[in-house]
Amino acid sequence: MKRIAVFPGSFDPFTKGHECIIHKALNLFDEIVIGIGENTSKKYLFDVEKRKNHIASIFKDTEKVRVEVFSGLTVTFCQAIGAQFIVRGLRDSKDFGYERSIAQMNQEISGIESVFFMTVPEYTAINSTIVREIHKSGGDIDLFVTNSAFLV
Repeated sequence: MKRIAVFPGSFDPFTKGHECIIHKALNLFDEIVIGIGENTSKKYLFDVEKRKNHIASIFKDTEKVRVEVFSGLTVTFCQAIGAQFIVRGLRDSKDFGYERSIAQMNQEISGIESVFFMTVPEYTAINSTIVREIHKSGGDIDLFVTNSAFLV
């Protein structure tokens, strides 16, 4: 059976920390679907097409990765595409506490297992909220985001 995992998030923007998690997960899964969750009540800095194209540009040469947009529950999306796993990245113990609760609820309602990966130390300070603020203030985000030109 093909091992399919979903790496869900808003990815506003997709950072080098996110990218690191995908590269680690590629060793365990046959396919990884980067699922861009769409929430119509949330205000994004980058529109969904820019985010999708940006992520696709990073993994254009990686056959095992594809990018899709979804709305609704992550577990419903996983079930729709036949994914058995959810990939999540952790920077610190705060992330773990938050992600553990979500993973337990997802497992309870769907049977889908979450797999956690630690990011490398040099990316632990990167977070999308801070990167958005740097970008909105005219700062250079190339240190934190691969192929950031796709977001312009």
